[in-house]
Amino acid sequence: MNKTSKKFLTDMINAISPSGYEQSTAAVWKEYARPFADRVETDVHGNSHAVINAGGKVKVMLAGHYDEIGFLISHIDDKGFLWIAPVGGWDPQIAQGQRVHIIGNGGRKVSGVVGKIAIHLQEPEQRKKVSEIKDLWVDIGAKDKKEAETLVSIGDPLVTQYGFEELENGRAAGRAFDDRAGAFTILEAGRLLAELTTQCEVHAVATVQEEIGLRGARTAAFGIEPQVGIAVDVTFATDHPNIGNVVNQEGKVEIDGGPVITRGPNINPKLFELIVKTAKEEKIPVQIVAEARGTGTDANAIQLNRAGVATALISIPLRYMHSPCELLSLKDLEAVSRLLAAVVKKITPHTNFIPF
Repeated sequence: MNKTSKKFLTDMINAISPSGYEQSTAAVWKEYARPFADRVETDVHGNSHAVINAGGKVKVMLAGHYDEIGFLISHIDDKGFLWIAPVGGWDPQIAQGQRVHIIGNGGRKVSGVVGKIAIHLQEPEQRKKVSEIKDLWVDIGAKDKKEAETLVSIGDPLVTQYGFEELENGRAAGRAFDDRAGAFTILEAGRLLAELTTQCEVHAVATVQEEIGLRGARTAAFGIEPQVGIAVDVTFATDHPNIGNVVNQEGKVEIDGGPVITRGPNINPKLFELIVKTAKEEKIPVQIVAEARGTGTDANAIQLNRAGVATALISIPLRYMHSPCELLSLKDLEAVSRLLAAVVKKITPHTNFIPF
């Protein structure tokens, strides 16, 4: 991965943007898009659009969400402790004991820690149970409520203090790869397409509020009205210890194994075939997984837009999802972007996506 692309990815991962508060990541994403996109804009919901080859004969929507799980401040008590509500799906075991960053008053970044009763002070029965989010609080060091309220307010967002870090063998860790990785790859594909000839008007859309119900993709797709939609998200890598029988349900998915192509009712079969055929021609290794119903991704919202959209889902293998140390392969990211660009290049007004 070149230095410019890696900096773009790093800046996105380091931004603080839980669902509904995506402006920090949006600023990074749009700045990267401006040199090669025909236009870059944000809709009223907060989705960011980069349009490449405006006026093309086929509208193609590429979607990757740039919101992340996090918390909101729900209450500030008299002693200055902050009580929190989860945004998205949290494992409570992961939340406790974390350092956090809060976007506080005036956009100021405020540091804090997630507190709970020390194990020494717990009753024997308490030690056997996982603390619920409602029993955790955030301590910013404030003396009392009055001081805390000079720094933060009800509804301020916060995330764990983990950023981008490169590991061995072209792998990287950080929070929010779900799904900044997808938002990254669709825009990288847009950059590649800007240098190619295509008959498609490409809408690379970084969507909002996926973690709380695929909300941004639904409104963006309605506004764009694409003929073709490809969502890029992360999926569970099943190549680490203690995975057990999960492989039987989720399929065999490996880091460095290449893009993961979903097959099932959420996926247009002819678009699926085009993606697999293109991958073979481009010598891009892919992994196939089955999903027997609507996926829990933007692909589901796009497919059901208006009278229906020819939809596909390409996923990035990810270990340790919804944790501060999500891990993926930078090689897989590059492969997804190359595959997207190659597929879109093949689509013309004569490409038939009627399934049968």
